[in-house]
Formats: sequence, C-alpha cells, structure tokens
Amino acid sequence: MRGETTREGVVRRGAARPARTVTLVTWGLPALVAGVCGAWGYARAGAGPADLVRDLAVGWAFAVSGTVARLRRPANRTGPLLYAEGLTWFLGNLQGFSVPVLFAAGAWGEALNLAVLGHLLLVFPDGRAGSGYERRLVVAGYALVAVGGLVRALLYDPAADSSSSYLACARCGPNALFLFDAPALFEAVDVVYRWAGVVLTVLVTLTMVRRWRAGSPARRRVLLPAWVAVGLTFSFVGWEVLYLLAPEGLGGADAVVTVLSDVTQVAVPVVFLVSLLRMRLRRASVGELVLTVGRSPGHHGMQDMLRRTLGDPSLVLGLRADDGGHSGPDGRPVPPPGRGGGDRAVTPVPAGAVRDAEAVLEHDRSLAEDTELMAAVGEVVRLWVRDLRVRSEAGVRGGQGDRAVPRRILQAVYEERKKLERDLHDGAQTRMLYTLMTLRRLDARLAPDADPALRRTVAEAEEGLRQSIEELRDLARGIHPAVLARAGLGPALTSLAEQCPVPVAVETEPGRWPAVVETTAYFLVSEALANAVKHAAARRIRVAVRGGGPGLVVEVADDGVGGVRLPSADGPESLGTGSGTGLKGLADRVAAVGGTLSVVSPAGGGTRIRAELPCG
Repeated sequence: MRGETTREGVVRRGAARPARTVTLVTWGLPALVAGVCGAWGYARAGAGPADLVRDLAVGWAFAVSGTVARLRRPANRTGPLLYAEGLTWFLGNLQGFSVPVLFAAGAWGEALNLAVLGHLLLVFPDGRAGSGYERRLVVAGYALVAVGGLVRALLYDPAADSSSSYLACARCGPNALFLFDAPALFEAVDVVYRWAGVVLTVLVTLTMVRRWRAGSPARRRVLLPAWVAVGLTFSFVGWEVLYLLAPEGLGGADAVVTVLSDVTQVAVPVVFLVSLLRMRLRRASVGELVLTVGRSPGHHGMQDMLRRTLGDPSLVLGLRADDGGHSGPDGRPVPPPGRGGGDRAVTPVPAGAVRDAEAVLEHDRSLAEDTELMAAVGEVVRLWVRDLRVRSEAGVRGGQGDRAVPRRILQAVYEERKKLERDLHDGAQTRMLYTLMTLRRLDARLAPDADPALRRTVAEAEEGLRQSIEELRDLARGIHPAVLARAGLGPALTSLAEQCPVPVAVETEPGRWPAVVETTAYFLVSEALANAVKHAAARRIRVAVRGGGPGLVVEVADDGVGGVRLPSADGPESLGTGSGTGLKGLADRVAAVGGTLSVVSPAGGGTRIRAELPCG
C-alpha cells in the first residue's frame, strides 16, 4: 500500500518515503563533508588514527541521531539540535588548516558545540524551553560564543601561543582575525571566557536538577539522555577548573582527558538513539494491549493495563459521565482535554472536540510528545469503549447480543498484531541491523594500535545491539508470527514446537482455515505449551489439529503434574499450578470466535486441553 490516504486523511506509510530520502540526502551530505573536513584539519594538526576515529565517531553519532530524530519527530527541535551538535563538533578542527580564514572560523567557534549541547539539554524532550529563565540561559550560551569567542579570536596569535588552541598545533594558522599582540590582555580574556563557560554550565546543571526533582517517574525516564549529557558537561567543567587553577601542572593529563571526554561524548547520542528505539518498542507493546479488548476488562482493569503499557503509574482513564464530563474508575472528575496543566496532559479519545470525546486519558506530559504512540493507544481505548457499549446493549437486550461482535473484535486484534509485526520487521529491525553493520565496519577499520578501551566500547556496543535485535525478533514473533500468514497453521506449529525446550509431537492436517481461526489456534497452542513447561513440569507434549465437522479441533496434552481446572467467568484467575491466568485468557480467546474449551487435568495425570473452533 503506497501513498494511500485513509478516510481520516492520514497518509499511510510508503507515501512519506520520498520525503525521507530527501531528508537523508540533505542532512547526510553536509554531515559527511563536515566530518571529512574536520578529520583533515585534525590530521594536519598531528592527530593519529585512533584520535581521528574517536573524533569522527562522536560527530557522526550526533549527526545520525539527529537525522533519525528528525525523521521520527519532524516538528520537534531535538533532531535539528542533535544534528547541529554533530556539525559544530568538527568546527574547532578547522584550526588545523594553514588557511587563515578557516583557522579564524575554528578559533571563533571552537566552543559552539557546547552552546548547542546546553540548548539541547534545556529543551529536551519537548523541543522547547520550559521557562523564560531557561530561554535566557540558551541565549547566554550562544552570546558567550558569539561575543566572547570573537574577542578571544581577535587577540589570539597561534604563532606566539599554540597551547591556547585545543589542538595545540604549533604550525597551524595564521589567524585572519588577529588584530594586535597583547599577551596579557589575551590571557585575561581567555580566563574570563573559560570561567563564564563554567558558570553557565553550572547554571544549566542546576536547572536540570530542578527539573528532575519536580518531574514524575515517566518524565525522569524521558530525561535520562539529558542526564548522560549532564555528566559529560561536568567532566568538561572539572577539566576547565583544573586548567584554570593549574595550567602548567597537568603534565600528560591532556591526552587522557581528551580520550575520556570523547568516549563519554559518544555515549550521549547513543543514549538518545536507544531512547528512540525504546519508544519504537513501546509503540509495539500496544499490540499486547489490543489483546485486552477481547477479554473485556473493566474500567479499573483497562486503566491498569494502560499504566503498565505506557509506564505512567499516574495515568487516569476517564469515561463520559452523565453531566457531560469525564470521570475515572473512582468517580473523580478528569479535567477536560487541554487543561491538564503543569506536567500533566489530557488526550481525548477519539481525537477532536471535547464534546465528541468518548473517553479521555490524563497522563504525564512527556507521553504527548510521542504522537504515534498516543494515537495507537487512543485507537485501542476507542475499540474498548465500543466493545463496552456493545456488551452493555447486549445485556439490556437480555444477553442476546450479536455473537459475531467478539469474533470481529478478535479479527481486528489479529490484523493489528500482523501490522505491528510487519512494522517492526521493516522499520526498527532493519535500522538496527544497518547500525550493527556500521559498527562492524568501524571495528574493522580501527588501526592495530587503536586504544583498547575504544575497541572494548565498540565490541560492547555491537554485542548490546545484537542482543537487542534478537529481543526485537522475539517480540515481533510473539506479536504475530510471520510464518503463520505465509505458510499456514501446520508449519507455524512446527516452528513453535522446535522452540520448545521439551519434546513436542505435532499432528496436523494439510490445508488452510480462516485467518482468525488459525491465529486463535496458534496462540492457544503457544499458551498451552508455555503452561506445560513453566507450571506442569511436563516431559512430553502432544499437539493435534484436525478438522472436525464444520470447524477445527485443537488438542494439547502433556504428561505433567496436572491438577488445574478452567476458571469460571467470575472465579479467581490463579488456580492449581499457577496456570489459571493463562487458561482464563485461552477461554476468552476461544469464546471470542464462538468456540468451546475443555480441560481434563487429574492430579498427577497430566493435562489435556481441547478446543473446538467453528470455521463458519
């Protein structure tokens, strides 16, 4: 489906691919040129291969993170700032050239990347400063570089004092901005410039501490990348203070601090990227939330599931009340959409005017930044409200509701799971594999005498990313197995049996059944196998699937400890060996397609689960 527009006017994935390509080209080429020029200047100043690799890794990591953030959130300034941090990272390296204008630009903008980093800290994750004081700090950072950096560059003669450049290059320059020789005045300006940077860094850090203390748990998790960057700025502050207090007594500590600061800098964009990927996986977790609709949880149950899925224990799910407002499970009113205030936000379901909202979600404001996530959650809540209304109307009619409704709901659930599995495979997994290949190429290009700590860092990053890819594949397989849609129920069950830690014999008949029936049978067998392994201590399991009249019969038998029984509709959900919760879910799943489920499980005699699923 390419470029298709839905009834609501939302362009589906595929239509945005040309725009993505344009962004990758227009953002990728400048970053590539900046990195090459920066590495060239750094090499001319005497940098070795390991130094060049570290420098390129930091700058390009920021640029890549910014590009990904831009693609994910075009309206948020976080992406452009991450990208700008990557470009300005290489600016100081221009001092390695003997071209006077390039040297002057590098000397003037040497600290511009720190001003950009401070800006990024103060606006993350919303993309905007939270107060006038924070905006003034941002302006002060850029003003310090623009004015203080210019005055310092006007008095800087690299031929007389090469140590004042962080490249410490005696043969670099000359400086096109240099006006006159005044060593004492330059030293005074340099000290004031550095101390002003220290003061601004401390003020930004104190602001971050205040925001951390005032934030909710969900907000603090979102601010984690900013805190990694705060640790980085503290390392810079400590180095600046040591340099100002003992400029001649640091010996060979310069090289050590440079390596440590570069390695720390690499961690910042990596953490930002991890945050983006975690947000992507959090969207995928909505697929598990969709399954709860078929089980028809109550108001309290649905709210608890939303809290766990979104990681916000303070979330409130409000339903329309008789007075036209909305109230939570405890009857307390929820503020109308747009009046959350402070660190709270209120999202109407469906999106639109207040008067049309069937439900509202009051949540931490940080969640509102992920519009795709909240839109997906809103669709789940809307489906749940509709299911709630249908069941209520069916109850009013004496329990003779439309029996096709649960089946249609489950069909929609399975289609959503299939779409989520495709999105995970085509989106996050592909990008993670590309990043892993990039890391492996970087590892292969490291010089034989490269820093061992850098090699370990790259190796750890490769291993961590590889494990994340495996976890992502497992997650995608759990959401909806691709082999089920591609090859059918028999091969899918065979694949499931091969992954089971105990021997499983599978007997199936050739042919295909309706998609909702095959998917129900697959997850029934999957849950039954998990129960047999975890709770029944089974040593052998047999799975049989065959046509039975107008439907499909699925049986799963094990030789475990037995002693479980199927919970009643109003009974407890944790029974026998501890698999009652799973059996309750199986019963709900089978009932949703109009089928029947029976369990025979004498104590010490194993367990046999039988489901009859109508195919009509």
